[in-house]
Amino acid sequence: MGRAGRRAAGSCGLLVVLSLLLVGCGAGDDRDRTSPSVPGEVTAQASSATSVHVMWRPSTDNRAVTGYEILRDGTTAKAVPAGRDMIDVDGLTASTAYRFTVRALDAAGNRSAPSAPASVTTPAATPDDKRPPTAPVRLTGRADGTGAAVLSWGRATDDVGVTAYDVYQEGARIHSVGGSLTTAHVTGLRPGTVYTFTVRARDAADNSSPDSGAVDVTTASAPGAPPSTAPTGLRASAARAATGNGTDVTLHWVSPRTGGDIGAYQLFLNGAPTTTIVPGTPSPEGLSSYAFTVTDPPGTRYSVKIRARLPDGKWGDFSAQPTVIVP
Repeated sequence: MGRAGRRAAGSCGLLVVLSLLLVGCGAGDDRDRTSPSVPGEVTAQASSATSVHVMWRPSTDNRAVTGYEILRDGTTAKAVPAGRDMIDVDGLTASTAYRFTVRALDAAGNRSAPSAPASVTTPAATPDDKRPPTAPVRLTGRADGTGAAVLSWGRATDDVGVTAYDVYQEGARIHSVGGSLTTAHVTGLRPGTVYTFTVRARDAADNSSPDSGAVDVTTASAPGAPPSTAPTGLRASAARAATGNGTDVTLHWVSPRTGGDIGAYQLFLNGAPTTTIVPGTPSPEGLSSYAFTVTDPPGTRYSVKIRARLPDGKWGDFSAQPTVIVP
C-alpha cells in the first residue's frame, strides 16, 4: 500500500475511534431531561380592581423543582422560587378578564407543561373611594401539623365592599382570600416554630384596613427536626415611671437552649428592630429580663418580640409576640 493509502486508512481508523468515543460518551450522558409535573389546582382570586392572588399545588420532579413561572394570558407575569405556592400579581386593569396558568422549572432548565387555566375578572374601579375598611376582629389561629396554620376572623365592614382579606406574617403579606371568606389556610411553615399573624381587609380601590389583633401559632415539631431557637414565655408589662413622664416597659422570658452562650437579643417593637440587648445573668427560675422607657401617650399599643443571637453568630427564631398598652 502506498503512503497516500496508508494515510487514508489511518484517517478512517481515527474517525472510527472518535465515533466510538462519541457513542460511548452519549451512552453515559446523565443530563436531566425529565420535566417537573404540572402544577395542580390553580386558583385566581381578585384581591382588588388591579390585583389577583394566584395559588397552586406544588409540583414534583425526579431531582428537584427550583421555581415556578406564573403566566398571564400566556405571557410570564411573575417568577418565584420553589417553596412558594402563591403570589400576588399587581398592575392589572379593572373590569378585565384574565387567564392564569403556572408551570414548574428544575435546575436543568426543564419546564413542565402549563397548568389548567384559572379565569378571573377584576372588579370595577372605585376611584372616589378613599375610606378603608374596618379592621378584621377576633383573629384566632391553630397549627395544622408541622407546616401549616389555619386562621379565622370576624368580618370587616366597608362603605363600598370588602374584596379581599390579606394575611401578614411578621409584617409581610403572604396570603390573600376573597372578601366573602373569613378563614385562611397558610402553608410553607417550618416545624416547631412560632409565627405571628395579622389580617387586613382590602376594598376594590386598594384601601387597606388597620391590622387586626395579632395571633401566635406554633407549628408542631417534626421527628428529626432541629429544636426551636425561640425564646419562650415572653411577657410584657407597663407602668408609669417613678420619675418623669415616661412609661417603663419590662420584659421577662426564658432563654432557648442552644448548647452555648447567647451573646445578645434583638428587640422588635411593632415589627421593627429597635435595640440589641446584652443579656445579664438569668434568675434562678431561668428567666431573663429587660426594661426600657417610652414616652408615648396613654393607649399606645406595642407588639413586642425578641430573638437570640446563637453561639454560631446567627439570629435564632422569633419569640411569640405579646402586646403591651401604655397606661
